[in-house]
Amino acid sequence: METYDFIIVGAGSAGCVLANRLTENGKYQVLVVEAGGSDLNLWIWMPIGYGKAFHDDRINWRYHTEPEPALAGRKSYWPRGKVLGGSSSINAMVYMRGLPGDYDDWQAMGNKGWAWRDVLPYFKKAETNDQGPDDLRGGDGPLHVQTMERDLHPLCDRFIRAGMECGLRHCTDLNGSNQDGVGLYQNTVRNGFRMSAARAYLHPARRRQNIQIEKNAHTRRVLFDGRKAVGIEYLKRGEVKKATATREIILSAGAVNSPQLLQLSGIGPAKLLADRNIEVVHDLGEVGNNLQDHLCIDNIYRVNVPTLNEQLRPLTGKIWHGLNYLLRRRGPLSLGVNQGGGYHRTRPDLKRPNIQLYFSPVSYTKIPAGIRPLLSPDPFPGIIVGAQPTRPTSRGKIEIKSPDPDQPPAIYPNYLSTNEDLADMIDAAKFVRELADAPALAEIIEEELLPGPKVQTEDQILEDIRNRAGTIFHPVSTCRMSADTKSGVVDTNLRVHGISNLRVVDASVFPTITSANTNAPVIMVAEKASDIILEHHKGK
Repeated sequence: METYDFIIVGAGSAGCVLANRLTENGKYQVLVVEAGGSDLNLWIWMPIGYGKAFHDDRINWRYHTEPEPALAGRKSYWPRGKVLGGSSSINAMVYMRGLPGDYDDWQAMGNKGWAWRDVLPYFKKAETNDQGPDDLRGGDGPLHVQTMERDLHPLCDRFIRAGMECGLRHCTDLNGSNQDGVGLYQNTVRNGFRMSAARAYLHPARRRQNIQIEKNAHTRRVLFDGRKAVGIEYLKRGEVKKATATREIILSAGAVNSPQLLQLSGIGPAKLLADRNIEVVHDLGEVGNNLQDHLCIDNIYRVNVPTLNEQLRPLTGKIWHGLNYLLRRRGPLSLGVNQGGGYHRTRPDLKRPNIQLYFSPVSYTKIPAGIRPLLSPDPFPGIIVGAQPTRPTSRGKIEIKSPDPDQPPAIYPNYLSTNEDLADMIDAAKFVRELADAPALAEIIEEELLPGPKVQTEDQILEDIRNRAGTIFHPVSTCRMSADTKSGVVDTNLRVHGISNLRVVDASVFPTITSANTNAPVIMVAEKASDIILEHHKGK
């Protein structure tokens, strides 16, 4: 049994950051345990390849939720990265920090040190923005963020014009000082390759002598001496192994797997653990609770001008763009399909935007089961315009089903369970149509394919939402940060309440969901956590 200073469970977005920062000074021996394997995979490194990774169980946990009453009893599919880089290796690469008020809310909830002014330095520390540094953007961090304008489809200009015709401003930096409006998304891409957390943080650290990375190693439980975390048990190649840590165990397994692992280890709601024949180490009732996620509604339109459909669907197009990508790292294969977007307030009384927008110059009206056909779009020109409420108030939960670590947990998102969320989703659906009716888009749209002209009344819109709305894959808050042990799982230094030498660092600690894509905030949390941990052990 090997002994280390720190053990990091999970080499995802947060785990990769921690692995790099905790080994940087050379003082500490660090073990990183990852259930998945190598990220040396064409479909990971080629940006548009995330469509191929969407259902690949070699690199993806491929979770499904329990049937959702508010979504007509449908189960939601939740892809989660099971590979070096975690979900940053299979996501859509949109770099969005959320709104400053998101983090001021965190502090207002009692999480001192997590206001916008406190977290901004860590966003900047992580980032190299290709537009250069300024008061808000970083210039020399490991994570490269690229403006994709040179390869974006020209229809993005029409989307921006349509937004302006609806009264929105043109926002030239959706992570800038004024984020209201429509603009172009930046991607975590560099030189035509995906910039995952593994590429940005883990691979540069691998050459160090004080890091050990165990791939294809599934952590089964945390080991304790009383209420002190002392090690982990994991399965590799059919063999159960153990490793111990003299300083800390850090769970960075994500918003699904971190609460699952805590519960399997005996930390969680006592009744749930007893019902699952788990010995209770610590009754911590909020483990797995407070689950939040973003839900989106997309409208699909047939248009009378060329889109990516004609470029990506024919064999000749695939060959041409494949060669262009291989030889020059250019073209539609070098970026994602969520090219335009922004923030909007659907009511004038709102202090902050309540919906996030998406524009894709490509369409998929028929999606066969088990695939995401990014390289096989519709056989006619089409576009997608979508919107998601930014701060849903519905709360769900994650619970283990049994003591078996190989059995996926039960996921209950509890979408649309509040009147506020229903109202925001209806407003989002209505505004998508406003954008489509604006002259810049209306003059090219031939037909609304989904939901279609039969959906007009508010009741019909709500029914369509229940039948079609889907996750944007942003689960958070299942090990929520709170200074109050009754309302959270970790304290403001991300230490598990009531347990020594155990922290959680990933999206599960978010006090509330941020107003946009969650990958950039996860990396920020891990950067800040690294400083917290290093300071705690300084001189010890």
